[in-house]
Amino acid sequence: MTTLSDPKAGDTAFVSTFSLGAGDGPTVAVKDCIDIAGMVTRCGSAAYADFAPAAQHAAVIERLLSAGCRIVGKARMHEIAYGMTGVNAFEGTPVNPRWRDRIPGGSSSGSAVAVAAGAVDFAIGTDTGGSVRQPAICCGVIGLKPTFGSIDRTGALPAESSLDCIGPFARDMTMIERAMTAIAPGFAPVALDHAPRLGKLNLEVGIAPEMGEALDAIADATAGTVTLSGMDDAFKAAMTIIARETLAANLALLDAGAPFGDDIKARLEGARAVSDAQLEAAEAVRRTFTAEVDAALETVDAIVTPALPSPSPLLSDAHDPNKVLPLTRFLRPFNLSGHPAIILPAPTSGGLPSGVQIIARRGEDARLCAIARRFCQTHSTFQVKDY
Repeated sequence: MTTLSDPKAGDTAFVSTFSLGAGDGPTVAVKDCIDIAGMVTRCGSAAYADFAPAAQHAAVIERLLSAGCRIVGKARMHEIAYGMTGVNAFEGTPVNPRWRDRIPGGSSSGSAVAVAAGAVDFAIGTDTGGSVRQPAICCGVIGLKPTFGSIDRTGALPAESSLDCIGPFARDMTMIERAMTAIAPGFAPVALDHAPRLGKLNLEVGIAPEMGEALDAIADATAGTVTLSGMDDAFKAAMTIIARETLAANLALLDAGAPFGDDIKARLEGARAVSDAQLEAAEAVRRTFTAEVDAALETVDAIVTPALPSPSPLLSDAHDPNKVLPLTRFLRPFNLSGHPAIILPAPTSGGLPSGVQIIARRGEDARLCAIARRFCQTHSTFQVKDY
């Protein structure tokens, strides 16, 4: 098991702790929107807190146990996985171990904090619009969103989603690949047969200067720029679909007056305004953008983007939409397209959360991990450090 670098912060990652699994493999934290038999899947919400315990394990839990992992706790999360800050008034907000005055990120906040604090070897989260990758970068760890549909979501909430993926957090690529070997059927680490050629995303809208430092660190591997003209439309389309699908998953509870937090209730009510025509338009953007990313990846091995457009907000700014909404500008579009994407953290020279996102072809998750592994080995910038 990892050395516990921040036990106090690590404690805040969990809504409950226990020991499940007889194996002597890695210790794991699991986001509390994933069923574990005999436990209530609370989803970080008072609206779910009094539900009956799950009757059976989620598919990913069965795979973890079969792989010899020991699950040691359920991780806190942004309420119903519908937010990017990780701030949770009902269950408490996990403490970001490295940047205590900043948000832990969401929605898989506790999973990221557990790994960053050294409380577990790896953690499992879910990513509908950046919810693994964004807390990973906020807490300074590695986070992977696999290819859509590659990991069985049975027993994860919401039960129906056209965007959501289960994915791992870890402090190094060896553990990311070990996690993927456990949870993803057919996954096996691969070796690269040539130095990867990266296409650097052409940034049509600027970023904070310090957020580009990590990209500069791998300039030697870039084979030019890649233009994805549909990024902004894809960002908006994914949000339209998320709003519609999140409302559908929670509509019965909302109509029954369930005690959602005020901000979540307001967003759910607002989602009622999403029309069928808007949803159809979003699906058209999905098709166009997916084809655009596929075409770009025919010319390079992977696309690289900044992880964040600007520094992650202070906790005091967590309710400022101007600080929060842009956080997933580079992340959410690849939920829409379904491509695998990984975050490698690299704090700025001034010590702020930052890093890069690498995107690969659909179904080439192992190759994506191999590319990320190479950069972690050859560029000390991307090696997660104790603090």
